[in-house]
Amino acid sequence: MTESERNSSTSENGGTSADYRRILNESARLLRANRPGEAIAVLEPLQADMPDDPDIAINMGGALILQRKWAKAVEILKKAVAASPGNVLLWTNLAAAYLGRLETSGPKHQARAIAAYEKALWIDPSTPNVHYHLGLIYKQQGNLSRSSAMFQRALEINPNDRDARYWMEKLSDQIVEREREKNQNRPRAGNGRRGANGRPPDRGGKES
Repeated sequence: MTESERNSSTSENGGTSADYRRILNESARLLRANRPGEAIAVLEPLQADMPDDPDIAINMGGALILQRKWAKAVEILKKAVAASPGNVLLWTNLAAAYLGRLETSGPKHQARAIAAYEKALWIDPSTPNVHYHLGLIYKQQGNLSRSSAMFQRALEINPNDRDARYWMEKLSDQIVEREREKNQNRPRAGNGRRGANGRPPDRGGKES
């Protein structure tokens, strides 16, 4: 929606562009204060008039995500992203709505979230926090190397991201430990074999 269309829409419903900005700012303030229910109440009349408006959908989707109303958030954000496919924040919010609670999310939800996050990165490869969230999903899936790479990329974008640094270092240790255990469990070439004289064949002590 263009600015002129937005102004026309609010005017037809007795509002003004100033009302639009005031409601958006108020909803953002309520979200920062962790009061999503009040933010939704403020946004609902405006969202009903302009269901495809990206800024309204971002705030409404964020409020619903805070309330863990994932399906409703997906419904609103999908409509908005179809109208504004180049809006990075819509894609990142949609990804969060698809995922829901990471610890209880299933493979299908995770795959949809990954696809939405990757779409955001396709639009802007330096989108903040996206690599970090991808790292968390891959960690949950047990893909430690992929997860570590995502956290490393998050640090390249924001060297002050302490959470990304923590997980990258922790995963690095886990990857080393996993490789060490794998090498320890690898069967030795001479185990269980004996030559004609009853002695193990001489293989120089090398592992296969």
